[in-house]
Amino acid sequence: MLNRLTDTLNFQAEALSLRSERQRLIASNIANADTPGYVSKDFDFSTALRQATGQRSVGDSSIGTTRLQLQGANPGHLGLNGAPAGSRAEPELGYAAASQTNLDSNTVDLDRERANFADNTVRYEATLRFINSQVRTLNTAITGQ
Repeated sequence: MLNRLTDTLNFQAEALSLRSERQRLIASNIANADTPGYVSKDFDFSTALRQATGQRSVGDSSIGTTRLQLQGANPGHLGLNGAPAGSRAEPELGYAAASQTNLDSNTVDLDRERANFADNTVRYEATLRFINSQVRTLNTAITGQ
């Protein structure tokens, strides 16, 4: 029972941490919009979240279902580069392709970065509200009000 509660909160905590890291990357891209040769960086949030939580597919859920564990001859076979799933601290960064050709080889597209920044901000706040709601619900259940 307690595992289900902590698993949900841990999932949201990982999502919040990754959203924060993505916000930092996008802010860095915007700050370096005029830096010659700067290459815009980003990462795929859903892939990074699956790696951080150790999920194998998008539809994984431990609530109300039986989880099947994969068996291998060597524990490193099922991990990422020899490390078990969920052990990576930071997501793999990718580079954005230039949407316009620039003479200074800068790949930052300010319109795209601003849109990503706004989208990530809304999703960050939604994750915070979800965590707050879960904690408030647990508090209500504990106090019996």
